[in-house]
Amino acid sequence: MKIATFNINGIKARISALCDWLSEAGPDVVVLQEIKSQDDVFPRSHFEDLGYNVVTHGQKSFNGVAILSRLPLEDVVTGLPGDAKDEQARWIEATVAGTGSAVRVCGLYLPNGNPSPGPKYDYKLAWMQRLEAHARALLASEMPVLMAGDYNVIPQPEDAAKPDSWREDALFRPETRAAFRQILNLGYTEAFRARVPGPGHYSFWDYQAGAWERNNGIRIDHILLSPACADLMTDCQIDTAVRGRTKPSDHVPVWIELSA
Repeated sequence: MKIATFNINGIKARISALCDWLSEAGPDVVVLQEIKSQDDVFPRSHFEDLGYNVVTHGQKSFNGVAILSRLPLEDVVTGLPGDAKDEQARWIEATVAGTGSAVRVCGLYLPNGNPSPGPKYDYKLAWMQRLEAHARALLASEMPVLMAGDYNVIPQPEDAAKPDSWREDALFRPETRAAFRQILNLGYTEAFRARVPGPGHYSFWDYQAGAWERNNGIRIDHILLSPACADLMTDCQIDTAVRGRTKPSDHVPVWIELSA
């Protein structure tokens, strides 16, 4: 089973680019972030024509997450538990039935948190506390669990081309990285780093200041695996070249192969 995460930065602007990548890469499941579309106007037919089931948790003009799956989707849940007043569309999960085993696939778009400190950063850290609590609850199910998306977290200095320029940014502040480590310490595996060590691997390049051309990137799109899911992993890679195509997102897909 090939599962990918892709912050698409506006589904309507990237339909052609996304469909081209889907046809080329052939993922079984894709979690999308920043679809920037309400559910009733999401262009689902484009993906259904490619053989995907589509579930969305949308919001007008910003945020929004979705799951595209060639396999059956069951028990779809939207919204991260822990705050009934939170109206931002940042979480979706469903069970995907593979040929070998079922996997609980969770797609997330973690808050950016800038400017920090401030209310937006407080919201980010509170959201991460809720994520940790739910990640703990998911482990209790004892089924393979995968949490993938745009975490807006630079875990280590090697995950940024110029780490010093991010020191005071909400993506790299010590409180952010500590909250991320707390989730990993529950027993989750960060898939890409389990397969590929060292610097120079990024998933985001800003549109400004020639970041792509200079390879001034950061790695903020992650796939976290429960122990039962980590046992199924056979590969994890970043499709870096997608960033150099026509009308790209500022993110690129990260994908994992599971023997499920």
